[in-house]
Amino acid sequence: MPDKLFAVAQLDELTPVPCPCGEARRAFQQPWNTLASVHLTDISADSRVHYHKKMTEIYIVLEGEGWLEADGERIPLKPLTAVMIRPGCKHRAVGNLRIINVPMPPFDPADEFED
Repeated sequence: MPDKLFAVAQLDELTPVPCPCGEARRAFQQPWNTLASVHLTDISADSRVHYHKKMTEIYIVLEGEGWLEADGERIPLKPLTAVMIRPGCKHRAVGNLRIINVPMPPFDPADEFED
């Protein structure tokens, strides 16, 4: 458990890691945190369809336009669009987008699946 009862992350200073959507800068991935993490994610046009068995995600579009493919539906995305993606929903974002992704519980690479 941390000494302080709060945590701060400067998202644009975190090291990006590859993900099915492009690159993610993941904050609050500490063992004491079981609620949610926050990712600054840059979506690339070649994002891959994937799903999670346990995790819910909220995507909040910051920049760019495109769409989210969610269980075969196409949802238009533009700045300030928010989408909640529940467990089991096969999804991918398409377009050049920058989003905030809020995974709940915190992101776990073992809970990311592609068909």
